Amino acid sequence: MIPSTFPPKDEIARLTARALLEIKAVHFNAETPFTLASGLPSPTYIDCRKLISYPRIRSTLMDFLTITVMREAGMEAFDNIAGGETAGIPFAALVAERLALPMTYVRKKPKGYGRNARIEGTMTEGQRVLLVEDLTTDGGSKLSFVDAIRETGATCGHTAVIFYYGIFPDTEPRLAAHGVTLHHLCTWWDVLAEARAQGTFDAATLSEVESFLNAPRAWQDARTG
Repeated sequence: MIPSTFPPKDEIARLTARALLEIKAVHFNAETPFTLASGLPSPTYIDCRKLISYPRIRSTLMDFLTITVMREAGMEAFDNIAGGETAGIPFAALVAERLALPMTYVRKKPKGYGRNARIEGTMTEGQRVLLVEDLTTDGGSKLSFVDAIRETGATCGHTAVIFYYGIFPDTEPRLAAHGVTLHHLCTWWDVLAEARAQGTFDAATLSEVESFLNAPRAWQDARTG
């Protein structure tokens, strides 16, 4: 069912951040930083996959994501909703259900047997496809998914995520240069503000997280030599 209410964007961001904190999807650790997929250290880590286990929060955030896409891209802007393997698949299915649209998913690489396909489901030439993922950091992984979609003859000019790091200034220009607009619910800045408002973490940890968010590359360089 398509949502009929449209909360302001800043309220969506605050409530999304609050929900992520509530289910403990947000992790801050300044003393023993996390290692990201890039191999670089970070005092922050987020696990949006946890959302699938919380039906009320999951439903609310999927309403928010659907609303955000309709507001920013258009109510009749898409013909197909594609999820990126693997984390984007459940969220794409939930958004597709709300928009009453076909759902597909995109593999990270061809499966190596059978049709050797990257697209699972039915995607046809000329369809306007929305790529749905759980999060984006610098946008790099989205480009491979977008290219796989475009190879079918479909178009993909938009990607929607629950969480956007919002700390690397080249992310949105990088996507834009590839013809892709990013839509998101909240960023690390929204989470930091809500964590402070709730007193979820101690002041020293939040201060170190803020230092990282203000200059992530410098923070990482100082800890990797």
